[in-house]
Amino acid sequence: MAFESNMKDKQRVTISDIAEELGLSTATVSNVIHGKTKKISDETVKRVQALLEERQYIPSMAGILLAQNSSKIIGVFVNDHEKYEGHTLDDVFIASSLNYLSTEIENHGQFMMVKKAKKPEEILQFASMWNMDGLVVIGFCDQDYMYLRNHMRIPFVVYDGYCENPERIANISIDNFDGGFQVGEYFKKKGHQHVLCVSDNEICVDLERMEGFEKGFAPGYTERMIIPMCKEERWEFFRKEIKRFRQVSAIFAVSDYYAMDVMHFLMENGFSVPKDIAIAGFDDIPLCEMVVPTLTTVKQDGALRAKLAIEKLQELKENKISEPCVTLPVTLVEREST
Repeated sequence: MAFESNMKDKQRVTISDIAEELGLSTATVSNVIHGKTKKISDETVKRVQALLEERQYIPSMAGILLAQNSSKIIGVFVNDHEKYEGHTLDDVFIASSLNYLSTEIENHGQFMMVKKAKKPEEILQFASMWNMDGLVVIGFCDQDYMYLRNHMRIPFVVYDGYCENPERIANISIDNFDGGFQVGEYFKKKGHQHVLCVSDNEICVDLERMEGFEKGFAPGYTERMIIPMCKEERWEFFRKEIKRFRQVSAIFAVSDYYAMDVMHFLMENGFSVPKDIAIAGFDDIPLCEMVVPTLTTVKQDGALRAKLAIEKLQELKENKISEPCVTLPVTLVEREST
């Protein structure tokens, strides 16, 4: 009995407990907690607040936010794509993006809620459940954005993905074509004649990067290598294609992750980077300066991208959107791998 009494004492105090003790309705106590006190006497407000403090009432943050017209919650939805093999939020580009977005969202006095999703229907359901003020969507495709636009009124920004028609949507993209072009032109000036472009697909953002690379390298010889997403299958593919690696002097991978992965494989199989083969990536994630050799890559301004994303989200909310599609410049960063 003593144990049960002790457990009861430690149970969380509820609004009903406070209301019953003061002889008030739960609605009155709830209104005091949520700051809706215009129709409540000062004396009642003081009584409620005093007992809340005495009983150490801990409010439900979710309840408070949902009761307000503005929840101040910005949902950041990340495509839980199979290429991440169950480690989506471990991906360095994703983690870096979340870090920049977190800073900007906090600077605007808002809260960030992160959710992985495989389909736009999951985004719609979760965003509505939490009465979100806005969304930042990372890594989905055009048809997914169109679905969201046609099925909900919550404003959202495409942060990293492919969006051809940003009507009632803000799209903060980077110049993927020019980034690829800069690498192609750079390899050509370095005297390379036979180069390889590595990606796991030939659509959307990756296609833009590959086409830019091929344009920048012309009139040279470029070849595409479409690789498996799964690491184990990818390395088996590399082993079967090792002769192709010996036929080229440089590789452009459409992401830093794939650039580091192919560099790791080649060095384990007797290649010297950059002596035997030069390698460049795209995005300039923090690991680029930590690997050996350090990785030549295309740098994008993550802080500026996040800043613009939250600014555009506010413009959408106020129906004052200007320039719904913003394309940020990118810069080639030369390091030891080339």
